Amino acid sequence: MYSFAIYLYMLAVGIAAIFNKRARKLAIGHRNAFFRLRRLVEKDARYIWFHAASLGEFEQGRPLMERLRREHPEYKILLTFFSPSGYEVRKDWEGADIVCYLPLDTPTNVRIFFHYVKPEMLFLIKYEFWHNYLQACRRRSIPVYSVSSIFRPGQIFFRWYGRLGGYRRVLNCITHFFVQNQHSKDLLATLGHTDNVTIVGDTRFDRVLDIRRAAKPLPLVERFAKDYTVFVAGSSWPPDEALFIPWFKSSRVQGFKRRLIIAPHQIGEDHLRAIEQALQGYRVLRYSQATEDNVAEADVLIIDCFGLLSSIYRYGQLAMVGGGFGVGIHNIPEAAVYGIPVLIGPNNQNFREARHLLDVGACFEVHDTADFNRIADNLLSDADAYRRAADAARSYIADNSGATDTIYAHVFS
Repeated sequence: MYSFAIYLYMLAVGIAAIFNKRARKLAIGHRNAFFRLRRLVEKDARYIWFHAASLGEFEQGRPLMERLRREHPEYKILLTFFSPSGYEVRKDWEGADIVCYLPLDTPTNVRIFFHYVKPEMLFLIKYEFWHNYLQACRRRSIPVYSVSSIFRPGQIFFRWYGRLGGYRRVLNCITHFFVQNQHSKDLLATLGHTDNVTIVGDTRFDRVLDIRRAAKPLPLVERFAKDYTVFVAGSSWPPDEALFIPWFKSSRVQGFKRRLIIAPHQIGEDHLRAIEQALQGYRVLRYSQATEDNVAEADVLIIDCFGLLSSIYRYGQLAMVGGGFGVGIHNIPEAAVYGIPVLIGPNNQNFREARHLLDVGACFEVHDTADFNRIADNLLSDADAYRRAADAARSYIADNSGATDTIYAHVFS
């Protein structure tokens, strides 16, 4: 049943690829994965395999990969992605020896995959549990570690029909679960997984601390932000922009030395033009067109490229992290690590770090324009309120770091 569903998915992707650019990248990437493996895998090398669904999961696995690279250079790293949003951004990442898509989880693809590469262990980041790959690892006695994983009652493993198609049995292929919270550990215990589960938290906190320590200088952004109070909108979607753009344009802002940086989640031309249209009358500049001269004169800077947002937050005094009115909150710790109070939309129930940051007073949930205006204005006008939120953000990140050390010690000591 499971493999049949995968074949149906392959068919759907193939059809969608005719009309959809993202689906086309996925189909081509999966098809070319074996060519990359055949060409790049070194026969006698020792590989450790990391798999991340997308870019967010890659960032969670990155601290472990970087530490492995530093302390065990005898291993080579194979990094696979499922999603184009991960692969296209990190396909040239120098921290891995091979980066490619993971071929879809059919029995044939799995046999070919293990013909080319024979990993000594596998790290699955957060959510990925591919039945045929995991069964193949078990048959080959390849240890499998689930890193920064979260389990919820609604997942198929814990529903009455989880027995069908072997969905629950796939968890028996995991050598050790490094989970984020007690709830996940308790759920796994209901299926008999008690001795191979450790609560470590989220490696993402280690990653954002690494990012802060190694944040690259951005002279153009620094020049734009100098002597101004800067609001940073990270990974924004149109519903987020419908709140912070009117706030920026409102009479409360006029006469104050404030500037706006927008890093949209999608940087297609239509979206960029819509943002520019909404800010008509203001000096709006795209980062790709910025120079040392014109950036100092702009009111709004639009980041129309990927890879800079985590370094940009440090130039802000207040931030909004997008996605909370639709797809779900994006990476809040990237902003919180700099001690920046963060505003988010209401779709945050399934995001552990968002709920905790809300609880400690470092993050603020907004539902509409009135909410946004009241909270943003209060934070920027009340120095004590701002300091409490900023301190809470820094403390939360520091207190929750260390997951990478725990995982590394368990696996490699």
